[in-house]
Amino acid sequence: MLDTNLKKQLDTYLQNIVNPIDITVSVNSTPKSAELFELATEIADMSQKISLNINENNSGRVPLMAIAPAGEAARVEFAGIPMGHEFTSLVLALLQAGGHPSKVETALQEQAKQLQGEFHFETYISLTCQNCPDVVQALNLIATLNPNVRHTMIDGALFQEEVGERNIMAVPSVYLNGQLFGQGRMTLTEILNKVDSGASEKQAAQLSERDPYDVLIIGGGPAGAAAAVYAARKGIRTAIVADRFGGQVMDTMSIENFISVKETEGPKLVAHLEQHVLSYDVDLIDSQKAKKVTKGSMVSIDLENGATLQSRSVILATGARWREINVPGEQEYRGKGVAYCPHCDGPLFKGKRVAVIGGGNSGIEAAIDLAGIVEHVTVLEFSDVLRADDVLLRKARSMNNIHIITEAMTTQVTGDGTRVDGLNYTDRATDESHHVEVEGIFVQIGLVPNTEWLKGDIELSEHGEVIIDSRGKTSIPGVFAAGDMTTVPYKQIIIAMGAGSTAALSAFDYLIRTPLPETQNQAA
Repeated sequence: MLDTNLKKQLDTYLQNIVNPIDITVSVNSTPKSAELFELATEIADMSQKISLNINENNSGRVPLMAIAPAGEAARVEFAGIPMGHEFTSLVLALLQAGGHPSKVETALQEQAKQLQGEFHFETYISLTCQNCPDVVQALNLIATLNPNVRHTMIDGALFQEEVGERNIMAVPSVYLNGQLFGQGRMTLTEILNKVDSGASEKQAAQLSERDPYDVLIIGGGPAGAAAAVYAARKGIRTAIVADRFGGQVMDTMSIENFISVKETEGPKLVAHLEQHVLSYDVDLIDSQKAKKVTKGSMVSIDLENGATLQSRSVILATGARWREINVPGEQEYRGKGVAYCPHCDGPLFKGKRVAVIGGGNSGIEAAIDLAGIVEHVTVLEFSDVLRADDVLLRKARSMNNIHIITEAMTTQVTGDGTRVDGLNYTDRATDESHHVEVEGIFVQIGLVPNTEWLKGDIELSEHGEVIIDSRGKTSIPGVFAAGDMTTVPYKQIIIAMGAGSTAALSAFDYLIRTPLPETQNQAA
């Protein structure tokens, strides 16, 4: 089940288990049960502190692996085989059940321990989803810390009947005590704040009490991370406010054009970025969104939770998000067949017919990936020319279950009220209308900058991008910007990193040429 390299890594991790743990598997005669039993056996054989038990009463989900401190009832379960992106979730669950301390900040762990009430979380995932492990690991940690909390990870591709009954068409989908709790990526902070009333207000008050920064970076993608490293190396007081550290890179499956690294995956690159940033004296304020920037003697940033942070300079690096097609039915069926991440949600459409909107690199890559899972893929491109790289087009055209339609303007997403059943498009060459029967629609038509919160306060282009000069300066003195949210012509990871570095150096130059605000002079 585990290759030699994976076993070697796991063996190293398992050395950190402090206290005995029990693994209990519920299996039957199916091949997937055999796989799970093999995995559990290999893990148990690697440590004398792990005991393997077989649950003879298979009245619930099968196959299932439950993990608990020895002698305790299990509060962390994996329904399915936790491999792929969920293998890390499995390893962390083993370590935490075995008494190895979590690296999560102490305040969040205490908040989890203090939760009152009974909480049974269920998270439907796909093993190719890169956002799912964040949610699974957060809920597993809460369940480990608090005896009133249980969490079960469920592989949607393996439990298709449940997925159908609950009409789940996007992952991660989290249920709490049988009711839908949330969909999409959620951080530990967001989950705790959602179930812990009053927590957000407390955090806002604590953040507002912080002393002013020299450089405050809004956004934790490649541009924000690079800016933080360059600023911190100058020895100035630096912080990052990020809704999600890593940004869009977390949703990127394969990266093959990052110079000096032949091939990597988005989450791996983000992990390295975070490790690099935190090796310096940088405050990382995660799971928070900015809503307004104001320039006075200092630059003030208002957060959505009510907090206000102040800094002598600010670097905006909030990146971009998937662009929507903006046709009737898109919002109604979002998460009910309309999706934006083929790697995350693709496995939920196994054996079904789907459409991909967009014929650029993202669209053709999505079609190729989906073609290995679904019955058939229809690609619709608005232009009469496909913009994807030739190597991708050759691959797509070699696959007999991909059909590409050009000059197709999508006009409507159709459905039965609960899920997608097709889409309408107009042939731009003939002006004829057509209907395509599909159960899933993956939108891949580029990005839109995350700048709505800046309108009226800073100069934006007609496309909503922050206008910058060659040094990253914006229309507000002391405020700089970098990355995909700006007028930089090419939206690439490596270009965003360079722009973030430029903005940080420009901010430092601004600081050394600008007198300290009077209040800070007095404090000094």
